[in-house]
Amino acid sequence: MNEYYLAIDIGASSGRHILGHVQDGKIVLEEIYRFDNRQLRRDGHDCWDMDNLWSGIVGGLKACKTAGKIPATVGIDTWAVDYVLLDKDDNLLGDAVAYRDSRTEGVDALVEAEISPEELYDKTGIQKQIFNTIYQLVAQKKEHPEQLEQAKSLLMLPDYFNFLLTGVKKQEYTNATSTNLVNAREKTWDLGLIARLGLPTKLFGELSMPGTVVGDFSSEIQQEVGFNATVVLPATHDTGSAFLAVPAKDDNAVYLSSGTWSLLGVENEQPITSEASRAQNFTNEGGAWYRYRYLKNIMGLWMIQSIRRELNGVSYVAGKNTFTGTGRQWGFPDLIEAAQGAQGFSSVVDVDDASFLAPDSMIQAVKDYCARTNQPVPETVGEVMQCVYVSLTRRYAEAIGDLQKLTGKTYTSINVVGGGCQDGYLNQMTANATGLPVYAGPVEGTAIGNLLVQMIRAGEFDGLQAARDAIRVSFDIPEVQPITSI
Repeated sequence: MNEYYLAIDIGASSGRHILGHVQDGKIVLEEIYRFDNRQLRRDGHDCWDMDNLWSGIVGGLKACKTAGKIPATVGIDTWAVDYVLLDKDDNLLGDAVAYRDSRTEGVDALVEAEISPEELYDKTGIQKQIFNTIYQLVAQKKEHPEQLEQAKSLLMLPDYFNFLLTGVKKQEYTNATSTNLVNAREKTWDLGLIARLGLPTKLFGELSMPGTVVGDFSSEIQQEVGFNATVVLPATHDTGSAFLAVPAKDDNAVYLSSGTWSLLGVENEQPITSEASRAQNFTNEGGAWYRYRYLKNIMGLWMIQSIRRELNGVSYVAGKNTFTGTGRQWGFPDLIEAAQGAQGFSSVVDVDDASFLAPDSMIQAVKDYCARTNQPVPETVGEVMQCVYVSLTRRYAEAIGDLQKLTGKTYTSINVVGGGCQDGYLNQMTANATGLPVYAGPVEGTAIGNLLVQMIRAGEFDGLQAARDAIRVSFDIPEVQPITSI
């Protein structure tokens, strides 16, 4: 009988329950449940709908029971940086504010008044992003100091859901590093930095590594879902899980986790916290088995996802150009086809510009950027999409060039995992822009990485390399060679 393992992989737009088992040395996946993720506007902030997320988690567990496929272990991963505070009775203090909320605007100046950017990077190795937890906590202290004073626990979102399942609180290492508050070399919370910011050090306890058992389902959860399982920590930061699933054949491969964000980088045994690295805004995120993910955060498919949503549901007037809902529903293949029809359009935007983080209109943001940089302004959907594709892949090429200078290594291939690896046009343009072959897959990289930690702990594989070898024989991974024109 198959031993099942369950990855609950929650992204910014949806969550999935992916069952995995090993059969004849191959990893077999089955999506058992899917649910939407959404944000709500509360008290002037964009917040995650935690009730909806919890309902989705429980609903997927019930679906496992209905299917008669009971997992031995369960692991949860989500995006990074977001957290909740709990009071002495384990009730939520305030809302789970989403990282794209504007509450952190200008907060970096408050942090830098206490800790210089150079010192912060030297200690934590984490790139400056205005939504990092360090800035969120200082923003919360500024707006609601009473919540931090009353708090007895701080849990990143997957840690919180693990607590709801088991009644056990653990702070997982890989997600904790994204807070900008973990010492990169000591691999523990930097309590000195935390105290200097006036944040309560009591909220920051022992960090647990992926593979650690959190606990069994509580009796209440067992009764609700109809079975018991053991909750195990994967790399709860989804990028940490995704990088584990990269089936690279050698050490000269660049990893690209392609989803809402594009996370491009490599694995290192030690952090790189030089001033040159800080200036290039590379980050050293902690990984499973203390492998450092040295990478660049690039805006990624967020721009394409936003354009699609806008075309399918939002009408607006932008200067002389009007995009209106004509009843057509645009799928991703439609957007790709439109871009291919506008290959001669060559305007380029900086995809990491703050104007693309959370605009009211992504299409208008692209048009405005082109206008203020004196480039041709895209007039059609195809031109907008081609502009995004060209800009995104050019940013990949620049990041790889920076990476080679910082590490002193020459990279010979790109391994793409995640949903973006299904975009053949993006893969080809990435190969063309970088001059490197692209290996596309597996698609469910994050869920697979989550499952690998559970499977390695259970003895299905003798370590990470054996698990990665199994990925290569379990999933179709197309190779895309660069060509001179497309």
